[in-house]
Amino acid sequence: MKSINHSSGNKGVLFLALILIIVVTVSAFIAFSLRVDTVDESLKNDSVIKTLIVLEDKKQVLFSDVFIYYPVSKRGALINILGNTGAIFQSLGRVDRIDAIYTEKGIDVFKSEIENLIGQPIPFYLEMSLSDFSELTDMLGGLKVFVPSPVDVKNDDGERWLLPSGAVTLDGSKINTYLTYSKPEETEAEIVDRRQNVMLAFLSALNRDAEIMLNKKNFPFYEKKINSNLKEQDLHKLLSEISNVDYERLIPQSITGTRRMVDGKELLFPFYDGQLIKDVVNQASNALVNLEDMSVNRIYVLEIQNGTMVQGLARNTAALLKSAGYDVLSTLNAERQDIEKTQIINHIGNADIAKNLGDFIHCTNIVEEEIKPDGEDGYDNAYEASSNVDFTIILGKDFDGRYVKGQTVN
Repeated sequence: MKSINHSSGNKGVLFLALILIIVVTVSAFIAFSLRVDTVDESLKNDSVIKTLIVLEDKKQVLFSDVFIYYPVSKRGALINILGNTGAIFQSLGRVDRIDAIYTEKGIDVFKSEIENLIGQPIPFYLEMSLSDFSELTDMLGGLKVFVPSPVDVKNDDGERWLLPSGAVTLDGSKINTYLTYSKPEETEAEIVDRRQNVMLAFLSALNRDAEIMLNKKNFPFYEKKINSNLKEQDLHKLLSEISNVDYERLIPQSITGTRRMVDGKELLFPFYDGQLIKDVVNQASNALVNLEDMSVNRIYVLEIQNGTMVQGLARNTAALLKSAGYDVLSTLNAERQDIEKTQIINHIGNADIAKNLGDFIHCTNIVEEEIKPDGEDGYDNAYEASSNVDFTIILGKDFDGRYVKGQTVN
């Protein structure tokens, strides 16, 4: 009877195990290397850095922003992703709010769906719980926000919320209150603005306290409060870049769209099947890279006139342009409703900004208003005749609600 060679069998098992260990180790090393080099690769190409910033409380999104930053110009844009943004989400297999993805699937899938929404990759994310953000606020010496009127309300549990008015620096506990309090008369837009103000204040605090926060001895304590898809040294590098942002020129923008009730939930569907938000993000990214583009320096004020018989065209166009970061002072009917060609009147003499506005709606018919010398014909300044608006858009029959038909832009 032949004996079984156990030694030979054991060697075979050990050999296979060794091969498996080598494969796993090499795969892990490659994945680790790719993860470490992401920030370096972005900076090496002087590219725009995109980061998803999420603040959550008990697995519910309080707010999420796509922060777009160009290190060369130190300019950034902050695009707010509203929690009730609706679509057919592949990850859920149904129509729902986008923040439901975060609750059910987590940050990685949530980031992936936002990438689909804006049409661009987002390499990095910063995720903070409300409690960690509160502690981080204290570590940064508080966040400075503007509270228009004193807050003195009670929540459903009888807890009293108190906040002073004015430009105030709030500690972690008060920031918690500022983010979560609610008043019956407050609109959803006001709540969004309030929470966006916190993100602006956070970026301002990063800029102010960067030297302390990024100190190698101090940083591990800050890093513990931020969950990220980056290892510590790469997160340090990312925050080092972000902290240089010129926050005073940082203008937040939000998605606009049509609100519809779906399964008892009010969802916001971005205009033009989601193409508008892609256009807005693309325009913001291009403006940051163009060092001569001053459109991100301030909010420009528009007047929109409807020169057609299409009801609501000026109002709908106002929503379109607000989503692109413009302020619309007024919408009204033009003197005539049979205007053939859409026209932009430039009241401030800035041809570059007028062209940017024209590019967004594909309008090349731009008219420069005559800027008269001070005091001539009774005008004290060039603005007086234009009623405090930078540009007037007169919509013609060639405007289809999104673009001027038959015109292309460079």
